[in-house]
Amino acid sequence: MALFDLVGRRWTLRVIWELEQAARPLTFRGLRAACDDLSSSVLTRRLAELTEARIVERVSDGYVLTATGHDLVRSLEPVLAWARDWSRDLTDTDR
Repeated sequence: MALFDLVGRRWTLRVIWELEQAARPLTFRGLRAACDDLSSSVLTRRLAELTEARIVERVSDGYVLTATGHDLVRSLEPVLAWARDWSRDLTDTDR
C-alpha cells in the first residue's frame, strides 16, 4: 500500500513520466518546466520522496529514474493499456 500512497500523491506520476520520457537527466528547472511549472516546494517534496523510495536519483547533471523507477514504469504498462481501453469504452458509450 505504501506504493499507492506514494504514486497517488499529486504530481508524483507526472514527475516519473517526465523523467521516463527524457532523453537525458533533467535539471530541477527542466523538470519543473516539463511539469507545467508546478511549484518548487511540491517538486522538492516529490523528488525527496521518490529519492527516498529509490525510484529517482540525483546525478551530476540532473535527475533520472533508477532501475527501480524504470521497473515501476514497465509494471504500470498493463494499467495504462487498461486505461486506454476504458477511456475508449467511455467515449463509445457517450455516442
